[in-house]
Amino acid sequence: MAADRRIVPGDLLDFATAVYASAGMPPADARTVADTLVQADLWGHQSHGVMRLSWYLARLKAGVCTAVAAPRFVVDAGAVAVIDGDDAMGQVLTLHAMRDAVRRAKAHGIGAVALRNSNHFGTALYYTLAAAREGCVAFLSTNASPAMAPWGGRKKTVGTNPWSWAAPAGSYAPMVLDIANTGVARGKIYLAKQRGLPIPEGWAIDAEGAPTTDASAAIDGIILPMAGHKGYAIAAMMDMLSGVLTGSAFGSGVFGPYQTEHKSGAGQMMIVLDIEKFQPLADFNARMEKMKSVPLAQGHDEIFYPGEIEARNEAMNRRDGVMLPADTIADLVKVSHATGVAPPF
Repeated sequence: MAADRRIVPGDLLDFATAVYASAGMPPADARTVADTLVQADLWGHQSHGVMRLSWYLARLKAGVCTAVAAPRFVVDAGAVAVIDGDDAMGQVLTLHAMRDAVRRAKAHGIGAVALRNSNHFGTALYYTLAAAREGCVAFLSTNASPAMAPWGGRKKTVGTNPWSWAAPAGSYAPMVLDIANTGVARGKIYLAKQRGLPIPEGWAIDAEGAPTTDASAAIDGIILPMAGHKGYAIAAMMDMLSGVLTGSAFGSGVFGPYQTEHKSGAGQMMIVLDIEKFQPLADFNARMEKMKSVPLAQGHDEIFYPGEIEARNEAMNRRDGVMLPADTIADLVKVSHATGVAPPF
């Protein structure tokens, strides 16, 4: 029986890289995908970590996701670009597109890159942080398979459609926001299902429209939006940016990483601003550092800006090792047996 255990992050990264390389991915691309998963675990977001390793592997083996990425420009016009990903791994495509958006921002002050025919990419903050480290403010949106109904409806047609902003923060770790527009990311419900745990009330309703704490019923039912109608409205706008504007699929035309029957159709939109074109980067960083200078409310010891907790989690988990739950360990053992790649434990 598998047990919870701590794994050296580098060993976990090497294992995941070898698994994806065994499915035909080029070594550098395999490492990119692996890094996005391990990084999520380092940040403390196990719902988007190596728990998903087998999901993406299954999609590669089923042929609904292309192992060798060959993104091509549909539009290449100064500050603006549209890239067709031809159904390759979303992690590889999005990092490629974000780097291109940074390049355009450095040349023009702003870079806007649309990505069509992509796939699920894991955590959005992975990519916006890449731009923040280059002295930029970055925005990224993606659409996802239907998870919620339009406000007042009972049929799922709108995805969680996450979005992220990131910016450097001087002597602090970058400020970064990454949120879904449902009250909870769907991956956290899958994590609860994997572990056999109930979910909190208010996360979802079942297929009959009744509140549920059962993870399986929630997945078959409807995940509730954050902030009521406001969450639905934001999700709809992110679908407009990520799907309609990019020329990719949208609404019920998008399929998630949890299945192997359909190509994803997901799209992404990224917008990058070069801070130096607005003000000296040093001035920006100094101003950002002041954002923690707020009097504390009763019962609080410190102000945390978005992304600060993740940065602290990463430092701790790199030092102590990534703690993986028993069910994830068991799943990695299955992947090891299926691929012939030795596990990191």
